Amino acid sequence: MHIPTEQVLVNLALYDGVRDDVQRDSGIWIGADGTIRAVGPVDDVLAEAGDARVVDLHGDHVMPGLTNMHVHLSLGLPGHFGDEVHRSNLAELVLLMADSARRTLHAGVTTARLVGESRYADFALRKGIERGAVDGPRIFTAGHALCCTGGHGWEADALEADGADGFRRLTRQQIRAGADLIKVCISGGIAGEFESIDTPQLLDDELAAVIRVAHDWGRKVTAHAGPADSVRRAVELGLDCVEHGYELTDEVTRLMAERDVWYVPTIVVSRCEQFFRDSGVPGWLMDRALAAGPRHWESLQHAIRNGVPIALGSDMPPHAGYDETTATVRELEFMVEAGMPVADALKSATIRPAQWLGQADTLGSVEVGKQADLLVLRDDPTRSVSALRTLHTVLKGGVSYRDDHGRLGVAR
Repeated sequence: MHIPTEQVLVNLALYDGVRDDVQRDSGIWIGADGTIRAVGPVDDVLAEAGDARVVDLHGDHVMPGLTNMHVHLSLGLPGHFGDEVHRSNLAELVLLMADSARRTLHAGVTTARLVGESRYADFALRKGIERGAVDGPRIFTAGHALCCTGGHGWEADALEADGADGFRRLTRQQIRAGADLIKVCISGGIAGEFESIDTPQLLDDELAAVIRVAHDWGRKVTAHAGPADSVRRAVELGLDCVEHGYELTDEVTRLMAERDVWYVPTIVVSRCEQFFRDSGVPGWLMDRALAAGPRHWESLQHAIRNGVPIALGSDMPPHAGYDETTATVRELEFMVEAGMPVADALKSATIRPAQWLGQADTLGSVEVGKQADLLVLRDDPTRSVSALRTLHTVLKGGVSYRDDHGRLGVAR
């Protein structure tokens, strides 16, 4: 089990996830429990910290760890990924997911929201990470995704049901297993061979049953969704979040903003041709995904313009290579290219996901009392989100899991 070391980080420029600017000449005192004991002007922090170990960051930038809100650690896309998942026994599957979790953490993602995994392996992995037996991000998981018979995701281990009673049962099963949220597929998508993106797949009484049970048990519901009409109906039924939203309209995004329904665009998945080629996906999937790109981009722009609360999510493995960076960083860059201010993009990957997850008191920003989930970058993220390409150090709970420059020492 990794034990945090009491230490003071000095000679750094801080983006804390609350203010939009960088606070230079700052210090951060990390306690032996892995939480932030003090943060502010370096002389004040040093005076408060006493004889704690001091680590000089040589003027580099510190920011909160990233949260990726659309992650599949057992990615079941048709092709190499899906083949490996489906031929693995349960022990092999957990090890595959553990490797992805470690890579995800090293990519700067200190918290991950899982939105559809296989054979309940995510719960075992979450427990292993919490106990310190496995290196990985903090996990909040939906367990299995839910779909209608033959609906989106059934080939990737989504659980199938029909009728309101069937969906009530599946929702309760995920909660019984320990789900933090519920994921339901309400339309077609890019990865289902016998469907279209705009195929509606749940009746209103089925979705209403999921939402009612989840809300009664204190869980939020997020939905894989493509067409605007399916999203509109779901929002009117009380949905909490939309994944992908390939074909959103101005009208529907206005309704989402009005009802405080969040959006996780996963814009990378409709423009990641090389990833699809490397993954060996069938041609029909790649063609459908790339063809969805222009309309998907318009959806994101509608959401930005109309003030929909947006959180970062990649759908691609968070650590996957993309344009000489990771899918997570490229997603942020695309969001800015689509018109999102840099300040909002940074918050979409830090404090705002923490709010959706109900963890704003402990995660998402660099403040006293919160977990010391920190990234160290060479460049200033408030000037460009591409500064995340210069990431070299990752701490979670005060423990260093990546340290390219050898200043803090990596957990063993």
